[in-house]
Amino acid sequence: MIFSELYSVYYHTVAKILARAAQSHATEQEFQQLVMETAFSESALTILPALKSGRWPLLGKDFSPILRHPPTMPLTMLEKRWLKSIAEDPRMRLFCTPPPILDDVEPLFTRADYKIYDQYADGDPFEDETYIAHFHLIREAIRTKSPVKITMTNRYGREIRVRFFPKGFEYSEKDDKIRILASGCRYRYFNLARVTSCFYYHGHGPWREETPEVQNREVLLEIVDERNALERVMMHFAHFEKRAEKVDNHRYLLRIRYDQPDETELVIRILSFGPFVKVLEPASFVALIRERLIAQKGCELR
Repeated sequence: MIFSELYSVYYHTVAKILARAAQSHATEQEFQQLVMETAFSESALTILPALKSGRWPLLGKDFSPILRHPPTMPLTMLEKRWLKSIAEDPRMRLFCTPPPILDDVEPLFTRADYKIYDQYADGDPFEDETYIAHFHLIREAIRTKSPVKITMTNRYGREIRVRFFPKGFEYSEKDDKIRILASGCRYRYFNLARVTSCFYYHGHGPWREETPEVQNREVLLEIVDERNALERVMMHFAHFEKRAEKVDNHRYLLRIRYDQPDETELVIRILSFGPFVKVLEPASFVALIRERLIAQKGCELR
């Protein structure tokens, strides 16, 4: 357990109550509100009665603090080392920079201590300053519901310009890439790494307010449960809507629902399980699998 129970939500809640009590004109209603906002719903039955009765001797009968100084919650060295390890993830720079308090701290673990399998090696440049600046601008545009105009290079190498309302981000662990979810244009999403320039859009003109409806599809798989294949498949497709059915002791049927834009990635993922997963239907998806295998054979990939 990395974080000590001594720094749990109850301690943070009591610390906020004591800090508020150190100010003038604190009321029981304010303490009650702090408990409701910071702790759990049932905490009101424990924290305030313990403080009022003196079982926790931290407040006087008039809710004045007994402590001379407001409480502080310093981090333990183990917590600092864990935070330093998380801060060294290059994706963290998209959200914040490591605080100076971690400068002289040895990380609990480094990226050299583990290896990620089944992930493409051409992930996004998370440490690139331009990439970070684009992420920050789009994140702020999402917060303020502002339109942006981007210039990007599509997969055919052509430069295109699009204006849209960014609605969120989507991260693919397998691709190690971030996509921008869009509204108000004819595209549903954009790869953030392909964006070469990004600005707020202040112009006027007609908008395509509704993003084209995404077609929902379904694929039926037959799983031969050897080499722990069933568990691996269920974990691999954990974020998809799915339904499993047992055929016999070694075979299972799995229906996976997916959005049409995710079809190519789904084909690649299914092929990664080799002979233990077979696509039964629809015929169009079976054809995609066959085309992919023929292309691999043409490249002498086995």
